[in-house]
Amino acid sequence: MDTTTRLLDTIYAVAGTTLPRQFVIVLVYALLAKVADLFIDRVLKKLTARTAITFDDALIELAHRPICWTIFLLGLQHALVLQKLTPPWKNILPAIIESAILLLWFAALFRFIHWFVEENSQRITERGKIGSDLFLLLKNVLRVVAVVAGLLWLLAIWQVNLTPLFASAGIAGIAVALAAKDTLANFFGGISIFADKAFKVGDYIILDSGERGEVVEIGVRSTRIKTRDDVLITIPNSILATTKIINESAPIPRFRIRIPVGVAYGSEVDQVEAILLAVALADTQVAKEPEPRVRMRAFGESSLDFELLLWVDDPSLKGPVTHHLLKAIYKTFNDQGITIPFPQRDVHLIPPPSESRP
Repeated sequence: MDTTTRLLDTIYAVAGTTLPRQFVIVLVYALLAKVADLFIDRVLKKLTARTAITFDDALIELAHRPICWTIFLLGLQHALVLQKLTPPWKNILPAIIESAILLLWFAALFRFIHWFVEENSQRITERGKIGSDLFLLLKNVLRVVAVVAGLLWLLAIWQVNLTPLFASAGIAGIAVALAAKDTLANFFGGISIFADKAFKVGDYIILDSGERGEVVEIGVRSTRIKTRDDVLITIPNSILATTKIINESAPIPRFRIRIPVGVAYGSEVDQVEAILLAVALADTQVAKEPEPRVRMRAFGESSLDFELLLWVDDPSLKGPVTHHLLKAIYKTFNDQGITIPFPQRDVHLIPPPSESRP
């Protein structure tokens, strides 16, 4: 401010004008605002247009007018400082100018939030990082926080005592928290799910209660999963945030399938192993990396117990691939003369003792 004052004194002395000093100050700041306008329009916008990102272009576009108007309003503020005002104008006029500057920048902030949401909402929801309704809720919460911060700042400019307001807000907040305890628990549960990234839309999860399905939506209050029976299950977020969840799609979507196979004693084990590997490799839905493998697990009561281990690229393929492989194994064993044993019981009927005749 001292440097600006000295500069204005020099301009005023050189000009030798009879105009009021305050008018010269406003005129100089208006010229500075126009210089800033030309610099942004002809230099900064051309520089940002050469970059590949759109963030800097939007930022310059949204801040262009607030910067110019802020410079001009600061000139009015400077002129008022030199003007000997009498109460209450001594406090009212500077507060009006500060409020105008605050509203300018908060309007630019809201436009930036709107632009950011429109630019990124579709990309974020399509990638499944967060549900659309939860994303919109976070956007609205951000707007509410900005409005509250702006109002508190505005009240501080007008020197309003905020202590009673904070006390009332605290009491009201406690009442709202008690009345909406479950809703708040579900909301913060959704926030924790998003922050922890335990799962996302499109993942296959298994709940602690045993339900398995695809996550189709992560909402404000609840998360919905669709089972393989096309049944939609809705679970409150507060429960999901505190329960054990198995994510079959993480850290990579590839899913392992285990198929137990029993063959009769006396079968050629190397032949059984080769058949199982050939059947797995012939299925186009079976992942080629890692390669399928066969393990002999145990000598069962009535069979040699093998296990075919393989991977599929998505958990949703578990049922269809298992179905196709079991059919192929059964047909191939029949063709190769390999017996699949099954439990048998011999029932011996003992005739009752003959009755003695009189």
